[in-house]
Amino acid sequence: MSCNEPHYNIVRFYKDARQSRRLIRQRVTLEEAQRHCSDPETSSSTCVGRVSKARTRALGPWFDGYEQR
Repeated sequence: MSCNEPHYNIVRFYKDARQSRRLIRQRVTLEEAQRHCSDPETSSSTCVGRVSKARTRALGPWFDGYEQR
């Protein structure tokens, strides 16, 4: 990634406002961020994995998104 190319942070957001958002990855390209967020395991509404389901039971609805930095 060049210095002039925009970069993004991947962040986990929770529906429950008492849960702090969580930084998943820093300084990724737009393509990397979009690829990550298109994975079904990056949202409580589409995940099927054991770890993701356990996170949902413990913390409620969540999803991974990205922000330009």
